[in-house]
Amino acid sequence: MKTVVQRVSHAKVVVAGETIGAIEKGILALIGFTHSDARSDVDVSIEKICNLRIFPDDAGKMNLSLKEVNGSLLLVSQFTLYGDCSKGRRPSFIEAMRPEKAAPLYHYAIDKARSILGEGRIATGEFGADMQLDFCNDGPITLFI
Repeated sequence: MKTVVQRVSHAKVVVAGETIGAIEKGILALIGFTHSDARSDVDVSIEKICNLRIFPDDAGKMNLSLKEVNGSLLLVSQFTLYGDCSKGRRPSFIEAMRPEKAAPLYHYAIDKARSILGEGRIATGEFGADMQLDFCNDGPITLFI
């Protein structure tokens, strides 16, 4: 499982001209799955995301987690995280999990995040949809998990 985590001041995902998920201060997490991934990998990754200390404390140090700042999480599926550009000019996505197996893991990740942060603090993209993301990376802070 690969995840790109960005601390954001706001983020939204749009499908067919309609905003389907939006957050204010929090984390935008792009998540992708490979063939060997399982629910246990999702558990570790979502726990990590919710507890990463990437928000500033009163002294300005990155010392607080998403949970501690009462931030929100926007989870977006992103199979292209497993794109291989090492040969030729067209990426290969052979390492990305097939959609019929990845979709249940993505929905499990959403449920796991809701169990940690609460229903109202989670927004999502739409698995397999053509999505447009609009966000402001705060910091900028971008991490790979």
